[in-house]
Amino acid sequence: MDKNSVSLRLAILGALGTAGATLSQPAPAEPAHESVEEVTVVGSRRANAAETVAPVDVISPAQFGSVGAPDMDNLLRSLVPSYNVSQQPLNDESTLVRPANLRGLPPDNTLVLVNGKRRHRGGVITFLGDGISDGAQGPDVGPIPTIALKEVQVLRDGAAAQYGSDAIAGVINFQLKDSAEGSAFEARYGQYYAGDGATSQLAGNMGLPLGANGFANLSFELSESDPTSRSAQRADAQALIDAGNTAVLTPAQVWGQPKIKDSIKFFVNTGYEFTQSLEGYFFGNYATREVDGGFFYRNPNTRAAVYSNDGGATLLVADLNPNNAISCPTVAINNNAPDPAALALISSGGALDSECFVFNEMFPGGFTPRFGGKIVDQSAVAGLRGTFASGLRYDVSAAYGSSEVDFFIYNTVNASLGPDTPTSFKPGVNHQTDTNFNIDLAYPLAISGLASPLNVAFGFEWREEEFEVERGQLESYQIGPYASQGFSSGSNGYSGYGPQSAGVFARENIALYLDLEADVTDKLILGTAVRWEDFADFGTTTNFKVAARYELTDNFAVRSTVSTGFRAPTPGQANIVRTITQMVNGQLSETGVLPPTNPIAIALANVASDGAFSAAPLKPEESFNWTLGTTFDLGPVGVTLDYFNITLKDRIALSSLIDIDRSDPAQIAILDQLSTSGVPGASTLTAFQFFTNDFETETQGIDLVATLPFAFAGGNSSLTLALNWTDTSLKEITALADATRKIQLEDQLPGYRAILTGTHSVGPWSFMARTSYYDSYIVALDIGADASGQFNGKYGGELLVDLEASYRIIDGYTLTVGVQNIFDNTPDQFPNPELNSGAIYPTGSPMGFNGGFWYARLNINF
Repeated sequence: MDKNSVSLRLAILGALGTAGATLSQPAPAEPAHESVEEVTVVGSRRANAAETVAPVDVISPAQFGSVGAPDMDNLLRSLVPSYNVSQQPLNDESTLVRPANLRGLPPDNTLVLVNGKRRHRGGVITFLGDGISDGAQGPDVGPIPTIALKEVQVLRDGAAAQYGSDAIAGVINFQLKDSAEGSAFEARYGQYYAGDGATSQLAGNMGLPLGANGFANLSFELSESDPTSRSAQRADAQALIDAGNTAVLTPAQVWGQPKIKDSIKFFVNTGYEFTQSLEGYFFGNYATREVDGGFFYRNPNTRAAVYSNDGGATLLVADLNPNNAISCPTVAINNNAPDPAALALISSGGALDSECFVFNEMFPGGFTPRFGGKIVDQSAVAGLRGTFASGLRYDVSAAYGSSEVDFFIYNTVNASLGPDTPTSFKPGVNHQTDTNFNIDLAYPLAISGLASPLNVAFGFEWREEEFEVERGQLESYQIGPYASQGFSSGSNGYSGYGPQSAGVFARENIALYLDLEADVTDKLILGTAVRWEDFADFGTTTNFKVAARYELTDNFAVRSTVSTGFRAPTPGQANIVRTITQMVNGQLSETGVLPPTNPIAIALANVASDGAFSAAPLKPEESFNWTLGTTFDLGPVGVTLDYFNITLKDRIALSSLIDIDRSDPAQIAILDQLSTSGVPGASTLTAFQFFTNDFETETQGIDLVATLPFAFAGGNSSLTLALNWTDTSLKEITALADATRKIQLEDQLPGYRAILTGTHSVGPWSFMARTSYYDSYIVALDIGADASGQFNGKYGGELLVDLEASYRIIDGYTLTVGVQNIFDNTPDQFPNPELNSGAIYPTGSPMGFNGGFWYARLNINF
């Protein structure tokens, strides 16, 4: 998107924003559970909906504060049992924006809203997502500071017919604070029992009056987190140390959380009431953070196309002057050490120093690249809403959001540049921008015989998604002069985006919807919705939803929903080109990800894969959802129990790598024709993969929530139990959804999650205890990876206990100390960490692997 277009859109949003903002009158300072003039509940378009036909969890600020780790992903994982997110220590882009799974589905199957408006997608495509999230491009919730939130609503139901693409697993709505007065500040510090991973945070929120009838609520958060290491020394690295290599680090490869620095988050929420029937609103954010993580260790004897090309028998020696008559010596490797005499001959000060080069001169102990990115996230939403004299409610809004990821990699090389290689690179930039325009209308239609007016909601949406790939630094993708001698090109570990990868890819769509809901009787609520969308690249889709809630008694109700849903493939998934060029067996080889519409993929996929794959333009994933649940009271205990079932067809994921056989006459003929036509890569590509609609899954589960408030020891207490069972089954094995993917989809997340939370407050004291249970799970990539080859990759269930105590020092000042995972519980250890690249614990563990974490927090409210 050009800068003029961006400026124009932001100017429009700014004009709407200065015109005014919000529904509610200026409110007094919190409590957070104060009533407001209109209650917004995700999943219903009725004003002040008292009951919902689908299950909605509401998380309060008090619950946010009881989670020691302040980042949003860990907060939701600690409070919502069906929300799973794991640490991603060595997973490329997944380290920057961790993929989260609601109800066992990929992150882009969950719709994220802020103040009821669609939040933009993140700039990261998760190429490595532990099987479940491979290729997903979901929203980034990390830029949302908890101090800015009035509440979080989690709709545990499919809602594509109401909100559009992505709302298959459910909807998460972040509702911002809208107070016109009061201030809150929070300072937090904590670290893991192991003494690493220190986290510091300073946050603030302030409510200000905006004229006589408006508010401006401002929030900020500044934080940093140090890295952790739960690593053993790799067996090959230890062998080098034992052989006398003193340059090898301990550990050579780090498994742990990345370093996060310069994390800045800012949110503004404003509103103004012009008249009793005309209100305006504006909210938006700016956030930036830098994430610095690790990669795999490069062994100085064996790393292909950098140190050796014969498996470590000899070093790979670059002839710096291939046109002269001087030959470089062979440097044999014996007992994990290069021949010292031959190595000295070509090293600094040696007779052939200016003629020959090996990377042992630059990194004698090998090297472990560090990979990361700077993420800049910003959004602006503005609109006008109100009620006409006829009773017709309206909400007209425009939104712009962007996520920019500027990748970096250092402590690595472009081996094909030899001694002239830089050791740090800028591989490129991803830009994701979303622009929305919405008209939402609702009218309470009085119909004789109904217990309430029929709420007739209808509207229009125009949306544009744009994904841009910006070319990286030349050296990050350059094919240097020593590529012909067997050295790999591009920044080792993460090759940069070259000219054929760069580009801007956009897609527009429009939507119309109709949503009806009413109390048919005092006991029966019925609702239905239908939504039609037209996408510029793949056409139209129509989805529906019907829902009902019936009160059998004052204390017992049943509810059910049936709906269809969809997720549109993103422009990034449909168009991404990611190539890696290196020397394989003495030949220049280029592999990578191609769009499914690329001429090579279309012409060659079926032939090269022996019929296993065929490339075609992506189409939407389609779902069929149904739920059946009940809400009831058992004396003072309130209970909700819901069963859900989601069938998801045409799931989008990356195909397997397809090798091109240039000795096959049929493939050669196709490639020659494409090369003559000027198709990039036709003459050099040796293997490729692409996004495709491939397989079908069925996900079912049960959500149980029970709450018990009671008086105890002169104070107020409560117990809350939240339990989730989720089971996913792969309908059939395909070329893409093979046996490994089957395990990843079905067994890599715990089948059961349970959270039991108790609170007690008396006088100035408040206490919280939380117990979380994670069921057993299987990590497919760990199967058979121990010394005996018999390990089944299964890790047992675990129980974590969190404790917290708060003391109100004086009015407005509260000191809190707490511990997450007080018993320092960790997952089952991998049987032989030294044989698993030094990983002690399963890196895909849903409970994390860093152990106990203590923290202290000071809250100031006035």
